[in-house]
Amino acid sequence: LDPIDGTKGFLRNEQYAVALALIVKGEVVLGLLGCPNLPNADGSIGAVFGAELAHGAFSVAADDVRTTIRVTDIARASAASFCESVESGHSSHSDSERIAARLGVTQPPIRMDSQCKYAAIARGDASIYLRMPTSATYQEKIWDHAAGWLMVKEAGGEVTDVSGAVLNFSLGRTLSANRGVVATNGRIHAEVLSAVSEVLSGA
Repeated sequence: LDPIDGTKGFLRNEQYAVALALIVKGEVVLGLLGCPNLPNADGSIGAVFGAELAHGAFSVAADDVRTTIRVTDIARASAASFCESVESGHSSHSDSERIAARLGVTQPPIRMDSQCKYAAIARGDASIYLRMPTSATYQEKIWDHAAGWLMVKEAGGEVTDVSGAVLNFSLGRTLSANRGVVATNGRIHAEVLSAVSEVLSGA
């Protein structure tokens, strides 16, 4: 449970989430995100997102209608828009800029706090979420990713670390076996990971 995921976003009255995940024997089987300030396509504000392992993902907005959500179907990263953290201390903006340039992405990044970024990928608002490592020693916390990870996966997308490894939620409070996070609509994941690898290796 993360009762206020994106504390600085909450304080700015911008994006934050209430995040809850159920992990059974190291496997995320249920995820819920409450995103009170996230805009919807119909002009309303706020939505609840849910996902259950092998049962898909959904959203419920102000109209109380449950809607199945899916990632975008774009097949080339150059057509994508991407999300990243507002705080440069959470994700390297300079690395993200270089990755976007290599991919030919021309749309400016959507910067927001919290796991609302995962929700945005899951319902097709964007196609790439980059959380690039800011230090060699930092370990991501499981409560910052578990619910959103399942949301994107169940909406048809892919989530790995920057090397392409599956996120391992079985090792305690942190993703100690992983470094950074890359979430996409799935179809462009290999292309994005290739650009991430080139940038991180200094190629």
